[in-house]
Amino acid sequence: MKTKIIILGLAALSLAACAETSGPWRTLRKPVVAASPGCAGFTSSIYFEQDSAALTPEARMVLAGARAQAQGCQVRSVRVVGLADAVGAPEANLALSRRRADAVSAALAKHGFGKVDFDLAAVGDAGAVGPSGAAAPLRRRADIIFDLATAR
Repeated sequence: MKTKIIILGLAALSLAACAETSGPWRTLRKPVVAASPGCAGFTSSIYFEQDSAALTPEARMVLAGARAQAQGCQVRSVRVVGLADAVGAPEANLALSRRRADAVSAALAKHGFGKVDFDLAAVGDAGAVGPSGAAAPLRRRADIIFDLATAR
């Protein structure tokens, strides 16, 4: 009987020791320091409806996220590339991709990137059809390439 009590007592002490160092009840002895966010460049994509250069609510959320990601960093440059799918005439697709790039750069200026010079490009439907003749998916977009540096 004494052997069982001693073994149970040792097991309880072991569990109590574990509870102090692990699990959700653990007490941290040193404060946790969050690492400062890096100012690495990144790319975002804004998607459009067919034959449209109007920003969707989701696109505005992507722009707000880009602003948050670039916060505290020096923005060296922003390149906006408008794209279009292969539906329609090539000239119309090129014009549409230009309107998409313009719409995104104007929205970026309103979302905290007003002092940045934008490099705009429009590629229309170039590359929208693969070598096999299949249309490339998700070409109704504008890609935004952010070049960031650590703020001084």
